[in-house]
Amino acid sequence: MKIKKGGANTVKLKIMNFELWFFVFSFQFLVILGLCGCSSVISPYIVSVRREPPIDANLSEGYYKVELKKSGALNVLPIINKPESELLSQSRSVVASLGQSKDGYKTWFNMVAFDEVRLTAKRKYFFLVDEKVKRLSGKRKFLPFEPKKGLMFDCQMVLETAALNKGRAAENARQIAILRQVLKNLHKDINELGQGVDMLDSDNKMLSISGMLLNQIFGTVLHKLNRSPALATKLGDAEGIEFDHISFNKGTIRMVVEGDIVTATIRLGVFKGMFENQERGPAIEDIESIDLEDYQ
Repeated sequence: MKIKKGGANTVKLKIMNFELWFFVFSFQFLVILGLCGCSSVISPYIVSVRREPPIDANLSEGYYKVELKKSGALNVLPIINKPESELLSQSRSVVASLGQSKDGYKTWFNMVAFDEVRLTAKRKYFFLVDEKVKRLSGKRKFLPFEPKKGLMFDCQMVLETAALNKGRAAENARQIAILRQVLKNLHKDINELGQGVDMLDSDNKMLSISGMLLNQIFGTVLHKLNRSPALATKLGDAEGIEFDHISFNKGTIRMVVEGDIVTATIRLGVFKGMFENQERGPAIEDIESIDLEDYQ
């Protein structure tokens, strides 16, 4: 049986109208479900999000509770260590608490170094690398189809007068010298712990691997600053300095010096540029629906 050309066009038009109607109905149905709180249903065209405290806030809370020049050695240990999920590693003047998720995708540590005379904290660190980030710390919750990876590193330390006076003639040279000192101190503290063993009598391989990754990141930043020294004066800007990274694509670093205390913050991958509201996450708010493109 042959169908006339006009009849074929009519059939195609009816099929297209049906597909369009089905698409609109499905879209509206999924939106309604999302607004009703059915988070198990995810449309490829829309994502339901909720403002919540950052998922990793409990991992870094110890870092923010430790105060340089004030927190004593006896007080720091219960602040940074969660014995039910973390391993403890310590030496004469450095203590670190390390953890890893059950699936192995997330690794973190809090580390504090002490003044051997005053026995108070003089350097503190927080490190987190997540291969499958599902929610941004301090940002809206999002549910991507392919979770992205990210890394965050925070450190704060008391610098010696000699380190602060380096490069005094030029601000960019001084900033680079201070950043190098930050890396030197990080090496010193990790190496000191690397000479011992943790509570399970195993080598501190996790801390050493994290240290090598941080060394590579600092090396990338310093290479960029050596090529363009003028950029060093922008380290203290609110947005910091952006740099390329072979594994995380893009990253940002910010460094602020106040008196004899320097604070350095590094964010890579999905965490890039997240310098604000580091100590507290946003308040819980109502569910919102947003375009998926906003999170790509």
